[in-house]
Amino acid sequence: MKSSLPKVLHPLLGRTLLGHVLNAAEPLVAQRTMVVVGHGADQVRTHLAEVAPESTAVFQAEQLGTGHAVRIALEAAPEATGTVVVLNGDVPLLRPETVRALVAAHEGEQAAATVLAAQVPDPTGLGRIVRDDAGRLRQIVEQRDASPEQLTIREINAGIYAFDATRLREVLGKLSTDNDQGEEYLTDVFELLVAAGEPVAVHLAADHTETLGCNDRVELAALRRLLRDRVNERWMRAGVSLLDPATTWIDVTVALDRDAVVDQNTQLQGGSVVGSGAVVGPDVTLIDTVVHAGATVLRSHAVGAEVGPGASVGPYAYLRPDSRLAEKSKVGTFVEVKNAEVGAGAKVPHLSYVGDATIGARANIGAATIFVNYDGVNKHRTVVGEAAFVGCDTSLIAPVEVGAGAYVAAGSAIATDVPPGALGVTRAPQRNIDGWVARKRPGTVSAQAAERAVQSASSEGSAAREGEAIHGTAESVGTAAEAGDTATE
Repeated sequence: MKSSLPKVLHPLLGRTLLGHVLNAAEPLVAQRTMVVVGHGADQVRTHLAEVAPESTAVFQAEQLGTGHAVRIALEAAPEATGTVVVLNGDVPLLRPETVRALVAAHEGEQAAATVLAAQVPDPTGLGRIVRDDAGRLRQIVEQRDASPEQLTIREINAGIYAFDATRLREVLGKLSTDNDQGEEYLTDVFELLVAAGEPVAVHLAADHTETLGCNDRVELAALRRLLRDRVNERWMRAGVSLLDPATTWIDVTVALDRDAVVDQNTQLQGGSVVGSGAVVGPDVTLIDTVVHAGATVLRSHAVGAEVGPGASVGPYAYLRPDSRLAEKSKVGTFVEVKNAEVGAGAKVPHLSYVGDATIGARANIGAATIFVNYDGVNKHRTVVGEAAFVGCDTSLIAPVEVGAGAYVAAGSAIATDVPPGALGVTRAPQRNIDGWVARKRPGTVSAQAAERAVQSASSEGSAAREGEAIHGTAESVGTAAEAGDTATE
């Protein structure tokens, strides 16, 4: 992988490679789960403590092969009897039902060992299943040790096995390192068991993609695409609309309700949940975020947030952890919300920052409002009451409270509480300094524009005054005529 991160810890749609394998094994309800660790052991142990604390890490100080790894695992569990299942840590597409079927086939045939096999289009680099004329397993041959004839075989070893614990212990001690790698191959167990007359079996996987492993980032990307398609198909068949599945990436840990709609270029990650009738996307990323029924999230990014029923988010909004939007509330364009509650029907339409706040139901937060929550050392909270109105370009300097039904005038900096129903204003009186641009910025385009405007206004004023004089004379003449007419009458 050319990485400081151990291969099995690379992420793939909500779990690590190892996490996917452990998830596939979990339905077996094994008495013990042993994870053999070597390279990056401390990192793997830490991860196991988080995702599978009931498992036991077994340290393989020297990586002497798969047979050696299984041997030291069994030495750490001397009491183990019955069926032992061995899984590779880099087969994340393996399904739980396939593992169950392998165990059922193994125990049904009372085999000493059973290998999971698959028919693949291209077997390059994989161990081959070699059968005898009767179709029984004769041996498993690694790519590097295979003959030209064996290299043409397309039935491959998936690296997943079921063994009888007692027989496995007996044979592991007989493994040789006489091979190209100088390692103890677990696959040699099958040849030894066949030679001893023990029953061995092959169980064929229904879908060969489940058996695909990962050795570099190119193969990891291919696995990611395959898993994406599998996950997306499952949700669509469950009644979720994915408008562009090729650009929709949904972690295996995400939950969606029937009739949810996911538009293109959308990523749903972690423990995110999307409710019935909700519309998410296009261009949305949700991480550990709950979107309730009927809500809309458009071209936005949310982490650890909750969007209430019928609420609206975006476009270009950012919901940070512990943001809670109540029913039919709105967080609009270029709004950032952090550790805040937006009440039912309340609106923060655009260009605002809401941090460490409680906004009451039906309140309106004007454009360019800033909740000033940080004094350089501590965070403080702001409360905006029910149906309050905060004008545009306002700073609410926490800790502060704007009471229910109160108004805050646009352009204010509010540092003390505004009582319910009051108007908070902190604007300084405006004063205009005539001629300032001509004196301080002579020759600029602004000065030239101002001069033209002054001249235009002066000309319009003169014309208006002349018009008034003529109009006044006409009125006098008319009045006189009317008086003369009356007199004539």
